[in-house]
Amino acid sequence: MNRVGFFASSILVALALASSMLFVVDQRQFGVVYALGQIKEVITEPGLNFKLPPPFQNVSYIDKRLLTLDSTDAEPMLTAEKQRVVIDWYVRWRISEPSEFIRNVGLDENAGALQLNRVVRNAFQEEINKHTVKELLSLKREALMADVKREVLEKVRGAKPWGVDVVDVRITRVDYVEAITESVYRRMEAERKRVANELRSTGAAEGEKIRADADRQREIAIANAYRDAQKVKGAGDAQAAHIYAEAFGRDPQFAQFYRSLEAYKSSFNKKGDVVVVDPASSEFFKSFRGGMSGQTAVRKP
Repeated sequence: MNRVGFFASSILVALALASSMLFVVDQRQFGVVYALGQIKEVITEPGLNFKLPPPFQNVSYIDKRLLTLDSTDAEPMLTAEKQRVVIDWYVRWRISEPSEFIRNVGLDENAGALQLNRVVRNAFQEEINKHTVKELLSLKREALMADVKREVLEKVRGAKPWGVDVVDVRITRVDYVEAITESVYRRMEAERKRVANELRSTGAAEGEKIRADADRQREIAIANAYRDAQKVKGAGDAQAAHIYAEAFGRDPQFAQFYRSLEAYKSSFNKKGDVVVVDPASSEFFKSFRGGMSGQTAVRKP
């Protein structure tokens, strides 16, 4: 019985020893083997690997994927015209040399992100001091980000390389600090109102000009129409007079009688008109003369 227990204990110890000597490196990680606190080996390929059992050798893992570092500091920066702006940015980076990274930066990605954040922020501050707000919002923004990336790479590849590679640096937002945002909005609103009022004034002036021109053309058109109408009317009256003259010339007595009728019609154009005359002595009623004597009152029927 004791022999069986001994064999079982030996097997368990052997399994425990074997498990402490075997380790698996994932394809997303670097495996770093330490021997008494010193880096013994860096494993870059995924798979099953062997090491001495603790405390002779230990293993730690570092992420080899492309990492993203987002800005977390909202402290404003000064532009070339001394405007206080807040920017948001991010950096895409990865650990390329685990040994250099551990020796010069830290034991994990958080240590690298902390130091990289400081370097990137200083680079942004230095470059933003050289540019205006307008340039930060224009095509020069690309050049600024390229300059920041160059400065960061110079820092991480300096006398003590960090063992990291900075792939990209990007600005996601540029904004004024909250204290002056409202005043900027007020200035923008005032400028827009000024432009709007200027456009309204210009439009009103153009409207008055168009209306004046339209009135002038209207008066000209009416005057020309009246002139043409008078010409036509005059020509018509002349033609009518010619026709009357030609017709009445053929029978003078009929012409005199027709004119008398027209005169009577014009004189008695209302039912209440009364004319007191002596038909016998008046040439006006010459056509009515005959059989009438004495003073006669003629009333329009």
